[in-house]
This record gives sequence, C-alpha cells and structure tokens, in this order.
Amino acid sequence: MTSTPPAGNPLWMAYETLAMLLGLGMLALLCLLWLPFALPLQWLLPRRLGQPLGRWTIMAGFRFYLGFLRLCCACRFDLSELDSLRDAGPLIVAANHPSLLDVVLIASRLPDAVCVIKAALLDRLLFGAAARLAGYIRNDAPLEMVLAARDELRSGAQLVIFPEGSRTAVFPVDGFAPGTALIAWRAATPVQTVLIEYSTPYLGKAWPLFRRPALPLYCRVRLGRRFPPPADYAAFSSELEACFRLELGPKTLSTATVAS
Repeated sequence: MTSTPPAGNPLWMAYETLAMLLGLGMLALLCLLWLPFALPLQWLLPRRLGQPLGRWTIMAGFRFYLGFLRLCCACRFDLSELDSLRDAGPLIVAANHPSLLDVVLIASRLPDAVCVIKAALLDRLLFGAAARLAGYIRNDAPLEMVLAARDELRSGAQLVIFPEGSRTAVFPVDGFAPGTALIAWRAATPVQTVLIEYSTPYLGKAWPLFRRPALPLYCRVRLGRRFPPPADYAAFSSELEACFRLELGPKTLSTATVAS
C-alpha cells in the first residue's frame, strides 16, 4: 500500500476535488439511468416482482459504484464480513451512521435488503423512484414504519436500519431512538450489529457535500454482536446503544487493515 501524499500538495488537492466531483456525478448518473425504468415499474409490476427486482438493481448499482470509487477515486473498502449475512435469513441489520455512504456500503452486499430511510429521500424524483420500487420504508410515521418493517421481515427480507435516526453528530454514536428495538420486539427477529469505520468523517453530518475528501479514503465494515429477539424493547434499546459505544468508542480505523 502506498503512503498518503503530503498534506497541502496542490496536485493531490486538485485530484481530491476531481475525485469528489467524479464520485458524486457517477452516483447521480446511475440514478438517472435507472429512473426511466424504476418510475413506471413501481406501478406496472406487482410487489412480488417489483421489490426483488428493485433491490437487486440497487445492490448491483451500488456495487458498481463502489468499484468506480476504488478505481478512480482512491477509496478502499473492506466489506467482506457483510457477505456472511446474505444467506442468514430475516434479520435486522443495525448499523452506526457516520456517513452518507453507509447505505451504499451495506446494500451493495445484501440482495434482499430493505432500508428504513428519510421520507424526504423517498419523495425526491432522482432517488425516490428506485427506493419506492425496492419497497424502502419511510421514517416519518413511527407506527407505520414499525408495522411495515415487521411485514418485510416476516416475508423474509433483511431490514437495514440506523438506530441513531440520522448521521452521527457526536462520535462514536448519538443516542438511539427506540424504533429498532420496537421492530425487533414486534417482529421477533434477531438484531445483527454492524460497525462502520472511516479514516475520516467524509460526508458525515459536519462534512458539507462539496467539501473535497481527504484521500485515500479507507472504510471498514465489521460485524458486531448478534442479539436474539428482545423480550423488553425499552431495556434492549439501552443495551444496543451500550454495545455500539463499547465497540466504537476506544477504537480508530487503521489503514493497514483495510483491503485495497
């Protein structure tokens, strides 16, 4: 692995800016390419056909996108531990949320993932059509969110959710909302914790969209503890948050451990 270029190198700073524009542009392009198909298919196809197609397409598109970031934008991702979840059956995949890239990382490895996402994203034309076709769940109506997540889990899907509710503002994690624990209780489904670590907080809550990244960018996603379905959702929510704080608090990402 090559060493990081010295800070302040004008050529490298120009490359970081170019990489940012290429990365954001490629994501927008992929969404635009799928939009003319996703928009009518959400009405033309029955759910039993449309949702698997939508989820597989998102997985394939995100996998291509991460490959593009590796090749052109000096990004390095170690996502291999997620592969063991593909055949694990119905599962709540609960992850910390340091960056806008988090959904991309997880969904790129799980062909039957359904994500709980912000309602504003579902309502946007560019991103919303693909998410609606895949059956992604809005987060703005708590009761409907819990019931929809329960139904998806009972049908065999894997639910991706960020218990913090938004990107992390105070590291290692913000306080957890009760929704994840409530879904696990209502659906009687195990919860797999997923720990996401970056070399810098790129596209985090305090990182503006058009601020250039500090490259190379390293990311590792590892599996944490798997909890059985909880009997007491209130107590479980506190236990889940404590687990993330224990796993993430004293640790920092070592670039030497991240696959290129």
